[in-house]
Amino acid sequence: MRTRTKICGLTRVDDALHAARCGADAIGLVFYPPSPRHISLDTAAEISAALPAFVTRVALFVDADPAEVRAVLDRVRPDLLQFHGDESPAYCSQFGVPYIKAVRVRAGLDLVQYAASYVGARGLLLDAFVPGQAGGTGQAFDWALIPLHLSLPLILSGGLEPGNVRHAIQTVRPWAVDVSSGVEASKGVKDAAKVAQFIQEAST
Repeated sequence: MRTRTKICGLTRVDDALHAARCGADAIGLVFYPPSPRHISLDTAAEISAALPAFVTRVALFVDADPAEVRAVLDRVRPDLLQFHGDESPAYCSQFGVPYIKAVRVRAGLDLVQYAASYVGARGLLLDAFVPGQAGGTGQAFDWALIPLHLSLPLILSGGLEPGNVRHAIQTVRPWAVDVSSGVEASKGVKDAAKVAQFIQEAST
C-alpha cells in the first residue's frame, strides 16, 4: 500500500504548488492565530485556487468558533477539516464536511477508545504531546504507544523529516504521514529540497 503524504503549514502559493508537483496528496492550511504558520483568508483562498485537481486542501483549526470555520468554508472551500484541539465529535460533524481528528499522544491515553468516539472522522492524526502547544512542535512521540488496531485510518505526525520518514512508515504502517516543521527553511516557509526528499522517501 502506498503511504499518502500531507505537507502542512503552507503559507505561500509557490510552496504549495511545489509540494503538489512533488506528489503530495494533501496540503494543510493553518487557521490558528497563535501558530507562526497561521494565514489569512485571502492567502488561503489564493493557495486553494492555485492547486491542481486531486490535491486535497485541508483546513486546520484548534478549538475555533464555529463561525470562523464557516468563514473558511465559504471563502477557501477546503476538501477536509482537521481539528487539533478538544473539539467534541458533535462539534466536528456539524459542518457537513469530511474531517480528521488530531490527538496528542501521551502515556495513559486510550487511543482505541478515542478513535471509537470519533466514528465519523475520516482518520485519526497522532501527534506529539507538548504541554501548552497544539502541534507543529517538530517533536516525535513513542510509537510504541500506538495500538496495533484502530478503528480509523492512522495519520502519523510529530517529528517527521526526510531522514526518518521511511523508518517511521516501516515501523508504524500508517495510512498517511503529515509533516510541517520537518521540511521548513523557517517557520511557515518550506525548503523545496526537503519537501521533495520527504515525499520521495515516503513513497519508496
